[in-house]
Amino acid sequence: MSEPTDIDNDEEEFTESTLIQAIENQIESDNPPAAKATLNKLTLVGYEREEILNLMAHVLAVEIDKMLEEDRAFNTEWYETALRALPELPPEND
Repeated sequence: MSEPTDIDNDEEEFTESTLIQAIENQIESDNPPAAKATLNKLTLVGYEREEILNLMAHVLAVEIDKMLEEDRAFNTEWYETALRALPELPPEND
């Protein structure tokens, strides 16, 4: 009976891992610049790297959800603004 939960957990871990890898790539390539700036800002105020990456991955997930829901292109301007607003998380439905 635990199989569906195992599958859900595996999918959730894969999604989280994929989002965090995307954030790492953004930081490494400095594209968008807000990714590295956000990492630096949150590091300076005492956040651990893992926590920062999770916050940033949450923002990316919100934008991807909106993009799919609204059938539109990725909104880089919103994304960068939301990253710069961290640690305040964006509303998931606005």
